[in-house]
Amino acid sequence: MTEIGIVAVGGYNEMGRNMTAVIVGEDIIILDMGLRLDRVQIHEDVEIDKMHSLELIEMGAIPDDTIMKEINGTVRAIVCTHGHLDHIGAIPKLAHRYNAPIISTPYTTALIKQQIEAERKFEVCNRVIPLNAGGTYQVTEDISIEFINVQHSIIDCVLAAVHTPIGAVLYACDFKLDRTPTMGEAPDFERLKTLGREGVVAMIVESTNAGRSGKTPSEQIAKDMVRDVLLGTEESEVGMVITTFASHIPRLKAIIEAAGEMGRIPVLLGRSMERYVGAARDLGYLELPSNVEMHGQRKDVDRALKRIIQDGKNKYLPIVTGHQGEPGSILVRIANGETPYTIEPGDRVIFSANVIPSPMTQANRYALETKLKMRGARIYDNVHVSGHAYREDHWELLRMVNPEHVIPAHGDMEMHGHYIEMAEDAGYVLGDTVHLLRNGEVLYIEE
Repeated sequence: MTEIGIVAVGGYNEMGRNMTAVIVGEDIIILDMGLRLDRVQIHEDVEIDKMHSLELIEMGAIPDDTIMKEINGTVRAIVCTHGHLDHIGAIPKLAHRYNAPIISTPYTTALIKQQIEAERKFEVCNRVIPLNAGGTYQVTEDISIEFINVQHSIIDCVLAAVHTPIGAVLYACDFKLDRTPTMGEAPDFERLKTLGREGVVAMIVESTNAGRSGKTPSEQIAKDMVRDVLLGTEESEVGMVITTFASHIPRLKAIIEAAGEMGRIPVLLGRSMERYVGAARDLGYLELPSNVEMHGQRKDVDRALKRIIQDGKNKYLPIVTGHQGEPGSILVRIANGETPYTIEPGDRVIFSANVIPSPMTQANRYALETKLKMRGARIYDNVHVSGHAYREDHWELLRMVNPEHVIPAHGDMEMHGHYIEMAEDAGYVLGDTVHLLRNGEVLYIEE
């Protein structure tokens, strides 16, 4: 065998619906099977469990994996690097087409199982195998999967190395080089350097924030920002509501700790909060104080909000879904006056999240903030740091791993362009050693 094939199935024209296939002789390894959230007007609380895969492919919501029918070979494993929906959200719709195990970290495995159980259209019988960061799984005699610890905005995230007879293919979607994480270990720099010395044939790497200069701030910075906004005030008796990604367990931990310092009871509200936080607690990643409340169903949420109003807003810190202005989410319902919780002049609404850069999301978020301001809310936005590598982190990883070929993924044409410019600075040549792929294209790398 002298060549490796890289199939850009999804996530190469856009952010979301990530899926890549690596062809090694007659064997194929699939990396990620994600959902494109904005295409189904979706957020963390929306369910698409009854929809057909072909309908979702047509909407551009999940990867168009019909290209796989044209690829000779057998899929031997489906590998998922972390638990965000844009990386695992299509598993309930597509995985049953492949007679292959799904390999992922323990927390990701728990989330995948939740997704499979919720699916109503297809029966997904694939084995789901947990593999810890630092572990290796032998797929065939010639191919193994290695998980390398890295940080991102969700716990238990890894880079996946596909080891083949002619060298490794490193899949680096998504990551940040956070040396002072608030949960979990710092990235395994030693292993990455060793892997670079052993020989990396190709690196498939996210390009999401490749256009942002400098280095991504540590999650420790976000923890300090959250604490500063929540505790750094003389108006400590006002109502406060905070919203963040339900999957961002380190951020939620920081918010819960700050609530304790404020003497407020943290109340997690939303189905996705219940799912993500519940899984982290059950696996022992997160220890919750005894006074934390968690409510997922709408009637339980409204009952909790009613009690907060009756007992006094200053006794509680509601932590809610809805930072992107998603229809039906709790913060949107509060802004619309559809819950017992009323926003009064001077109440604080804290967004510990960025706005996802899509026109629909930006419009939804603008409408949400406007409604909150009309009710007199004081808005604190972008109390947040990114989970994606900025340009200098990308530079650092590229120099550390020193792959022969590099392929930007997980982004649109502009993001890929930024990555390619940076790679050219490092000596890579477009069309020769750095490659621009679009969904549905196949690249063969010969050794």
